[in-house]
Amino acid sequence: MMRKTYRGNAIEVTFDLDVCIHVGECLRGLPGVFDLERRPWIAPDAAPADDVAMVVERCPSGALQYRRSDGGPEEREPETPRVTPMRNGPLLVRGRVEVRHDDGTLEILPRASLCRCGSSANKPFCDNSHLRAKFRAPGDLIHIDLSPVRRAIDRPMDKAVDPRGKEA
Repeated sequence: MMRKTYRGNAIEVTFDLDVCIHVGECLRGLPGVFDLERRPWIAPDAAPADDVAMVVERCPSGALQYRRSDGGPEEREPETPRVTPMRNGPLLVRGRVEVRHDDGTLEILPRASLCRCGSSANKPFCDNSHLRAKFRAPGDLIHIDLSPVRRAIDRPMDKAVDPRGKEA
C-alpha cells in the first residue's frame, strides 16, 4: 500500500497502512472523522482542523500525517529528535525521521515506530511482529486502549483484513 490522501477544506490527512501499528488513537480520538466502517474512512471536514491535527499528532507510527490548507499551524517537530523505547515493543521516534526505501526514494516522517525485535517484514518500521515473537526488552510502558483495530492488547488487527487496505 502507499500513502493515501484525504482532502478537506481546511486540512489534508494522509494515511499509510504499511506503517500503522494499530494503536487506534485516531478511532478513539475523533470517531466522526476516523471511521473504520465508512468509505472513505477519513472525513477531514467532520471536525475543526485544529482537533484533527491534534489527533493525527497522537499517531505514534506516523501512519497519519496532515497538511493545513487554512493557514493553521503545521506539525512542529521537536528540535532534538526523541526516541522512546516501548516496553517489549518498537522504538517510538518523534522528530525528523528520514527513511530511504529500497527503491531509493527518501521519505521524511514527523513520527515513526521502528522495529527493534528484528522480526518485522517491513523494516525499519514496526509491523507488530514483536507480539508473535514474544520479544522482551525494557522500555516505557505505553498505555494502549482497546479499539476496533485492537480488540485485545496483544492482538492488533491483521493488515490483511484491515478494511482501510481495500480502499481504492
